[in-house]
Amino acid sequence: MSNRYLDVSLALLLTAFGQSSFAQQSCEKLKGLQVPKVEITSATLVQAGSFASSLPTVAGNTTVVLATHCEVKAVARPTSDSEIGIEIWLPAENWNDNYEQLGNGGWAGAIHEAPLAGALQHGFVAAATDDGHRGGMSADGRQAIRSAAFAIGHPEKLIDFGYRALGETRATALAAIKAYYGHDAVRSYFSGCSDGGREALMVAQRFPEDFDGILVGDPGNDWSHWAAGLVWNEQAQFADSPSAIPIAKRALIQSAVIAACDTIDGVKDGLISDPRFCRFDPAVLTCKGTDAPNCLTAPQIAALKKIYEGPQNPRTGEQIYPGYPPGIENAPGSTIITPSRQSTSSFGDTYFGQALFEQKNWDFRTLDFDKDIAFSDRKGSPVVDSINPDLRSFRDHGGKLIQYHGWSDALIPPGGSVVYYENVEAFMSKYPDPRSDSSNPVDTFYRLFMIPGMGHCYGGAGPTSIAPTGSADATDPQHDLMLSLEQWVEKGIAPEMLIGSGKTPNAPTKTMSRPLCPYPKMARYKGKGDTNDAASFECAAPPAQQ
Repeated sequence: MSNRYLDVSLALLLTAFGQSSFAQQSCEKLKGLQVPKVEITSATLVQAGSFASSLPTVAGNTTVVLATHCEVKAVARPTSDSEIGIEIWLPAENWNDNYEQLGNGGWAGAIHEAPLAGALQHGFVAAATDDGHRGGMSADGRQAIRSAAFAIGHPEKLIDFGYRALGETRATALAAIKAYYGHDAVRSYFSGCSDGGREALMVAQRFPEDFDGILVGDPGNDWSHWAAGLVWNEQAQFADSPSAIPIAKRALIQSAVIAACDTIDGVKDGLISDPRFCRFDPAVLTCKGTDAPNCLTAPQIAALKKIYEGPQNPRTGEQIYPGYPPGIENAPGSTIITPSRQSTSSFGDTYFGQALFEQKNWDFRTLDFDKDIAFSDRKGSPVVDSINPDLRSFRDHGGKLIQYHGWSDALIPPGGSVVYYENVEAFMSKYPDPRSDSSNPVDTFYRLFMIPGMGHCYGGAGPTSIAPTGSADATDPQHDLMLSLEQWVEKGIAPEMLIGSGKTPNAPTKTMSRPLCPYPKMARYKGKGDTNDAASFECAAPPAQQ
């Protein structure tokens, strides 16, 4: 080999070493970063390599390859009782100049690394928080369980969980970005599902100018009323033992629902495209004699009807929260029909028993759906709920928001997303955007996509593969919600139709694709063509509106 090539190779090696050394020094300097009431506990340069997580990544894998990045850990203490854990991952190179904050799940209590890894793969600086407590951890230290015991006697910690941790995380992350790169992020995004969806709507309402794009998935944004619905289901089935529906009957019920409502979209394929138009009467399953595996008893039918109806105020008849739609009784992870009451409503019990009433041994049978809900609306809702329909500041800031919810979500009723969207639409119609000539008061900044067959946040048979929080395998905005949001924010191209794909419910060995339409539209079969091909469908008004 000539000296010339040796010289070039040596130069490249020294350059790479120099860059690595510079990145390490820059990262370590973040240990001294000064942020009010925040302690930087570590700043470590993590070299490129495989990342394994006990939780699925946004791409659905458990192992991904990540670029070299600076991993910063911090604790924010805005009050004397606050201990907000924060983690920030900063790409050492090829940063896309944008920041993405990731939401948590359940009652939090941990920082989930998989979403951070997904955002880093896309070139974002990524940050997340444990929402202010580290309790309720699983053995591997990664996954929080369904406990709000941290809130008993600690009202400030509940506020940290409700919203304060979100602002502390952003402030710390932006300071780290400025110190590490020497300039601010160009744009800020927030994405999350479940509790993370609640958080996503929380930042749109409480911090409307902080984020340019927000991706909201299956949100528990009306957290307190959702909890009431879980206890409602618990009372319906377990307050009186004959009302309990055996788990073995879930498939029986769901099959009957699909038989009654499968063709709403014009195709018989085992998929209910919009369960709002499903007219299913559980009485068709009434046992003709004694209880049997292929029928329901009268108490079981009464319990099932209450689950579909959802919680109501017994004095006024007011609907407190939507019920679960028919057709998701046997969905994966279902909390509707379960073998025990603890499986049915752990979030309901923990909200009322621990977070609201601060009792360790609260009895679910004592919940009063009039007085106790009113008390919750005064004490708990202002802290944990993100239900404010006034998104004027977010709209006027130029923010864009995409929300999605699986019609087969058997944890958080999908009707809750519809209710919030319609509440925003009604409120914003009073304050039209002078820059828009659209008759829809929200479509310049807010789109809702309801996804047939999708369970809680992901999975399920049907067109459920739409990369909810960004995927390394995504290729274009029409097939990826996060890319669609980025395109809307950065290029002004609003999502008029997305394409989901997945396994065909009636034939799991086959794949299908289907348009996903902005609410209230739904995918309708054109009358000809392959029913597993999105091209054979169009976005149209639902049956009741045609």
